[in-house]
Amino acid sequence: MALTREEREQFLAEPHVATVAVNATEEGRAPLAVPIWYAYEPGGDLWIMTGRDSRKGVAIARAGRFSIVVDRVSPTVRYVSVEGPVVATVPATREQLVEMSSRYLPAEKVDAYVDFAWREHGEQVVVRMRPQHWLSSDLGEV
Repeated sequence: MALTREEREQFLAEPHVATVAVNATEEGRAPLAVPIWYAYEPGGDLWIMTGRDSRKGVAIARAGRFSIVVDRVSPTVRYVSVEGPVVATVPATREQLVEMSSRYLPAEKVDAYVDFAWREHGEQVVVRMRPQHWLSSDLGEV
């Protein structure tokens, strides 16, 4: 059964690991689909952080849009998929890295991870996507 707007937005706002999908930039390749952290608040834009020159970053910049899907299998089988245009790409800040890391990591792990990622991951960008097309379902207990 499809979720209501409120249900799908609330589910997307939870800290699930998403799969981002975007058209591949290389001839003869399937769309790129990889796991990623994301942030979303109901009614707003979704944002991700990625390397500016990463395969994912380049593909998103070229395509100008991407999709993400999040799911769970307990207590019910539920998913939300959203696709939309990129509305902004800006250099990432350390504060945004802290915000995103705090969403996914235990508090005692955030500082060490942020120090490592800020030093080792290279130039990062924040990509904002405006949710435009939604698919969602809750299949209940299977």
